Amino acid sequence: MENTPALRIAFMGTPDFSVAALRALREAGHDIVAVYCQPPKPVGRGHQIRKTPVHLAAEEMGIEVRTPKTLRDPEEQEKFRALRLDVAVVAAYGLILPKAILEAPACGCLNIHGSLLPRWRGAAPIQRAILAGDTETGITIMQMDEGLDTGAMLLKGSVPIAETTTAESLHDELAALGAELIVRALDDLRAGTLSAVAQPKDGSCYAAKLTREDGRIDWARPAAELERQLRALHPWPGCFFLLNGEPVKLLAASVADKSGEAGTLLDDAFTVACGTQALRLEKVQRSGKAATDGAAFLRGLRLPLGTRL
Repeated sequence: MENTPALRIAFMGTPDFSVAALRALREAGHDIVAVYCQPPKPVGRGHQIRKTPVHLAAEEMGIEVRTPKTLRDPEEQEKFRALRLDVAVVAAYGLILPKAILEAPACGCLNIHGSLLPRWRGAAPIQRAILAGDTETGITIMQMDEGLDTGAMLLKGSVPIAETTTAESLHDELAALGAELIVRALDDLRAGTLSAVAQPKDGSCYAAKLTREDGRIDWARPAAELERQLRALHPWPGCFFLLNGEPVKLLAASVADKSGEAGTLLDDAFTVACGTQALRLEKVQRSGKAATDGAAFLRGLRLPLGTRL
């Protein structure tokens, strides 16, 4: 590709997931003329204004950063068209791209999507894949259209989901894979060899955005599902259960081959009966307290066996 001109690109992304792709495109020699990301927001108790990971990375590279609150404004759309782009690369940007934006670059907008489409369309494909017990997931480079992750597929790469995989570890693996695939896709685009395949009509699921309530432990569910929930929601939003009305964070747990009425304390190792089998609570944390070993936490409370959580 040394004799092929670099592509004129706008990169559109916001969180850590997107940074690897931005760096890879820069290292590949593409002309990234602007980076679009979510505006800085107040964070933490002090409400200090903090720039997003992509914003910080782009500034470090000396690339112009744009942070519009919407892309539906005709003035913003005209500014985007004025960039005279070959292509826009989108990775977890967080704003809907209207038709005027999608059609502005000569080759449209390519999305780095964190699932093997059409399996998981939507905001949280990484977490939903673990929650569902999928044994593999991956990255799809997709030609964007006006639908929700419905565009034609350009490249795919898969990774296994192991019994120890967490959303955090899978996030990092997919971010690296997405960076590799988008560089390959743009190489193929420049060479005229990038081909599009329509998504199958069947087999799609909606990966709904996560909320803190998704982390609530329901002891009536099978222990294997709760263990997946714990891995899928690490580090955010995390899992919790109520003890005497107080939320307790569950940080580590394993499935135990025991049984009893769902939610019942079974032994002094902090094993709790579930809908099927049981869950041994290995690491927990009360609000405002340090995390502690589950059995030690239980000894401090002196809860009798048979207590219902």
